[in-house]
Amino acid sequence: MITKEDFFKRQTTLLEIGEDGQQLLQNAKVLIIGCGGLGSPIAVYLAASGIGNLHLVDFDTVSVSNLHRQVFYKVKDVNKSKAEILAKAVKERAPFTKVSFANKAVDKNSILDLISNFDIVVDGTDSLPIKYLINDACVLLKKPLVYGSLYKFDGYVATFNVLNNTGGFSCNLRDAFPTIATDIPNCEEAGTMNPIVGVIALMQANEVVKFLTKTGKLITNQLLIYNALENSQFKMKLRKNESINIEDIFKNSDYLDTYCETQDTNLLITASEFKKIETDYKMEVISVLNHTDAPIPFKVHQKIPYKTFNVEDFNPDFDKKYVIICKKGITSYDVTLKLKEKYPLLSVVSLVKGIDNY
Repeated sequence: MITKEDFFKRQTTLLEIGEDGQQLLQNAKVLIIGCGGLGSPIAVYLAASGIGNLHLVDFDTVSVSNLHRQVFYKVKDVNKSKAEILAKAVKERAPFTKVSFANKAVDKNSILDLISNFDIVVDGTDSLPIKYLINDACVLLKKPLVYGSLYKFDGYVATFNVLNNTGGFSCNLRDAFPTIATDIPNCEEAGTMNPIVGVIALMQANEVVKFLTKTGKLITNQLLIYNALENSQFKMKLRKNESINIEDIFKNSDYLDTYCETQDTNLLITASEFKKIETDYKMEVISVLNHTDAPIPFKVHQKIPYKTFNVEDFNPDFDKKYVIICKKGITSYDVTLKLKEKYPLLSVVSLVKGIDNY
């Protein structure tokens, strides 16, 4: 029989951790958003360290191109849910951790409810808009956030929004970068080398353990930047930007990912495929363009602006084949995801890259 005493013996031997620190880990509730290259090792290491409750969130499935850096997935896992496979791996390795998962995307409508019940949030995503969404939600709900990101041979780590002795909070992502960059190449174009993914993930896991056990010095009010080619790092000091009103930003932003989103090919239709079935009487095209008078180079059956689209109000015809369109294929994909989640048997796809690519 495996006991906690034996399982965590090497860790509790550390005077800085001990039995009290181990109990703090056991009592903790940690949320990991994103179960890819960063999120998967973070989850396994945190569970093995003794985190009592771990919740994993990711909408994506395992693809072949993931396997070179997302090393906790196997070839046999391709096309399976990342969150589900990772939760299973955690259970097999960490008998004293309760792990749950959600196979869904985070968005503005769900993020506040999602993070409200956790002690600390870990960002394992690869999407800039979603990173800002997570950051802003953590600021609004006063939740600490362990941030990690990658760009080619560079990795970035910080612990944001930590309560200090004066009752204020440490810097957050918008103190480092106030607005979302629009000139970052998409994930496939930029590429990444697999060792740096593991390095940054373990730095993030280390921050979580330090925060929960109240040991060491957190990477607060600074951004650690690590370069894999030079094996060098430096810390960029951050300063609070009091002019930024995150409550207003959250209220007025949609946080749509236009650059690095991974889209499920089963929910997509290319322009050439669409042209072949354009005259199919069973097909119904729905435009979610906010400007309903925008020119569209083919027949549209319904115009429902994205800003007013409510999946609960949608009355589907299961004999129809729905094609959702927008300008660039981003908002249409979001609508397609929501419809598919609500009506799994519905035939619905999003036009790849929208009418700009038609």
